[in-house]
Amino acid sequence: MRIDERIEQHYPALGPQEQLAADTILNHLGDLAVYNAAELARLSGVSKATVSRLFRRLGFADFNEVKEHTRALRSSGVPLATRESDGGLPTHAALEQRNLQRLFESIDETRLGEVANLLAGARKVLLIGFRNSFPLALHLRQQLLQCRDGVGLAPQPGQSVGEELAGLGPADAVVLLGFRRRPESFPNVLKAAAGTGASTILIGDASGRRMAGDAKVWIECPVEGAGAFDSYAAPMSLLSVLANAVLSAMGRPGTKRISEITGLFDSLGEVERLR
Repeated sequence: MRIDERIEQHYPALGPQEQLAADTILNHLGDLAVYNAAELARLSGVSKATVSRLFRRLGFADFNEVKEHTRALRSSGVPLATRESDGGLPTHAALEQRNLQRLFESIDETRLGEVANLLAGARKVLLIGFRNSFPLALHLRQQLLQCRDGVGLAPQPGQSVGEELAGLGPADAVVLLGFRRRPESFPNVLKAAAGTGASTILIGDASGRRMAGDAKVWIECPVEGAGAFDSYAAPMSLLSVLANAVLSAMGRPGTKRISEITGLFDSLGEVERLR
């Protein structure tokens, strides 16, 4: 059980001092990993002994175990506000820049070119994204459709993935966007995609490393945010770079398709014209 669930379960039986400490913990869950016991006691207005007693009642051996527990929650994507959240826009901007730097230090032109060539040359491309990763998959599909056809998206609303994987083979490519707080079934989806023989490209945060061995290509992309919620600025930047690389790899057929689509936009009145 998460620490907040444990507090909720035990709260009625806690003494007044322990309840004060419990309230402080709930208000500072995201910062427990950086506090020490004395700081937490001071914030709560109780003694260190009270804080230690509360942790034992909640099933933790000591404060170090609590810290590891909250670090695990944060790294899994559970939204926890932190002191960094109070830093305002400068803190947010600094973290976004750090995420972008980490991303582009981890991927070189050779690997980017490999992925672009796979997506440009594939018979079909299937993009898979669940929950927070679905908008990323949807955006990448919109970009790739500008320069090539045969780009699918799964799962569609109300639909499943199995029928989308059926019929894929070595001539195809599957891009799986698997950022944290994925469905439990995600590793099985990745293995099923690889089992079709299609080239599999896995893009996700550090929590996806354990699945990287099941993909042909693994690209790690940080999503740590300054506040409680993850930031997808770095993933969106990666998708932009990737889509441009695919267009370059497509060559003349890609630019011709863009021209055809632009003409259709004009004839259908789907996109405003510049005047």
